[in-house]
Amino acid sequence: MRQIVLDTETTGLEAALGHRIIEIGCVELFNRRLTGKHYHQYINPEREVDEGAFRVHGISTQMLADKPKFTDIAADFIAFVGDADLIIHNAAFDIGFINAEFARLSPKPAYMETRSKIIDTLLMARAKHPGQKNNLDALCKRYGVDNSQRNLHGALLDAEILADVYLLMTGGQTALLLGGNQGNKDSGGVAINEIKRLSTVRKTLPIIMANTEELSAHELKLTSINKSSNGNCVWLKQASPVE
Repeated sequence: MRQIVLDTETTGLEAALGHRIIEIGCVELFNRRLTGKHYHQYINPEREVDEGAFRVHGISTQMLADKPKFTDIAADFIAFVGDADLIIHNAAFDIGFINAEFARLSPKPAYMETRSKIIDTLLMARAKHPGQKNNLDALCKRYGVDNSQRNLHGALLDAEILADVYLLMTGGQTALLLGGNQGNKDSGGVAINEIKRLSTVRKTLPIIMANTEELSAHELKLTSINKSSNGNCVWLKQASPVE
């Protein structure tokens, strides 16, 4: 199962007002494991970056002047994503911008939601944690994901962080290994995923029997439970042993 965790940065908040994508970051998961493969690209948006957007991601119009335009990188981006499921936080925002970029191309590619299954981690988080903050920083804190380097938003860094959050939120593996136990050992040199079996050469465990006083106290407790439950103490209702 191939999945792509994706994030974008943009010149502003509204694709309908002509704002453009300036950065795309993707990381690949295969069978719920990070593969180490990623796609990252800065893009010349052919317009100014809004001041408000710059304060969020720190990417200026000048920094993007020599970067390729979306039309130049579209084929590589589409090829990397393929038909993988897309994992996105607040997917409506990113998909809206990507589709707006696709609409400017000729020929126009199929929109993202028609080629990939979209998994919105914001909607997932709201369902799992209703009434709580569910932005990426809040989820990092909730699931113990290190986001100390996230002083500003960045598409690739945010995609990497979201991958960890998604795997933890859905109870999965976050190891970067594709298989086997190479390099994945504890301080004693034992592979973490290796089955550890008890030695057959070991002392016999002692069997400690209840004494008369403890048995009497047990019977009194069962009698009390039976009385308070109107004769429904299950321990006293056990069937007699078969002769």
